[in-house]
Amino acid sequence: MPVEPTEQEATAARTVFGPRIDLAHAYANALATAGVERGLIGPREADRIWERHLLNCAVLQELVPEGVELGDVGSGAGLPGIPVAIARPDLTVYLIEPMLRRVTWLREIVAELGLTNVEIIRAKAHIVAESKQHFDVVTSRAVAALPALAEWSMPLVRKDGQLLAIKGDSAEEELAAASELLASLGAASHEVVRCGESVLSTPTTAIRVVAGREGQLPKKKKKAAAPAAAGPKASAKKKPASRGGGRPNAGRRG
Repeated sequence: MPVEPTEQEATAARTVFGPRIDLAHAYANALATAGVERGLIGPREADRIWERHLLNCAVLQELVPEGVELGDVGSGAGLPGIPVAIARPDLTVYLIEPMLRRVTWLREIVAELGLTNVEIIRAKAHIVAESKQHFDVVTSRAVAALPALAEWSMPLVRKDGQLLAIKGDSAEEELAAASELLASLGAASHEVVRCGESVLSTPTTAIRVVAGREGQLPKKKKKAAAPAAAGPKASAKKKPASRGGGRPNAGRRG
């Protein structure tokens, strides 16, 4: 059964997705049916597909420059990558996901929707970074707390590119806790931003980090050297020989 948006959601969807609104409807229906059946989203999410998933993710495209390459880390069911790709056919979107069952779903839905601007990479983020592949924008949603997310994502960002992480009420707190780490990973600036304020009743909160250098993998910490094996104590005192020329005193036997 098709999942229909409310009147307010429908108005927002027409604004965000424009002439590709039919693709957004098809994706919403797939998420609410096969997506639930295959465990990609929870069963309670079906009734709020538009507000919580499609629109919440799609408005992130407000922060994305025209015609760039975007990598979506831990894409899962395709969020936020697929809604952004639907709204912005000028972008090339790479969905980065290591789990086979999720990758299978992504391949099926991308083919079903005919999204020619979407590619799928089955790998963990650090494996992609090791291949020296970089993106102008790296996105994510509900993947990890910011410190871990930054270590996975910043190595993928081109110089002057952006890390865009959709967050909730914890955004300010997470950003404050990770500011020193972000600087060590090459961040030139960072801030909390809100997207979709003109179309959504609850705007999307995201953390935006601008890269001051080409992404690099964090240096591996050197393991501490193992302590040297303890030898005989040089200062050990020799046991005095017994008087009268007998054998050395062996001391008491326990």
